[in-house]
Amino acid sequence: MSTYCFDNSEIYYCMEADQQFIETVVKAIVNNPDKVKTSRIIDERGVLITLDVDPADMGYVIGRSGQTARSLRTLLKIVGAKHNARVNLKINEPEGGRGPRQPRMENGPIDTSAVDNLEI
Repeated sequence: MSTYCFDNSEIYYCMEADQQFIETVVKAIVNNPDKVKTSRIIDERGVLITLDVDPADMGYVIGRSGQTARSLRTLLKIVGAKHNARVNLKINEPEGGRGPRQPRMENGPIDTSAVDNLEI
């Protein structure tokens, strides 16, 4: 894989192409791009990129019904395939990000009097 090196705030660091790609895309869609952090781990199953974002930006990263997250993972797999690597994305849920799920409250019987006399 290609390595990209940057000099940012007197800290010199290098990133692989897949990590740089996901960080650039996510920074473009969130409101707090300075809080976007990625880490990259390589093991026998491939490359795992872990993404951390500001709790307020989780909705932008996940998207409606997970569509944005699914799309990010698909694009990342394409970037990985270009470099003969299997790349996966893990999105870390921030502390206190999602509270416990509230059970549905039943309001009692449903009034169906408006449609009881319909003939079909």
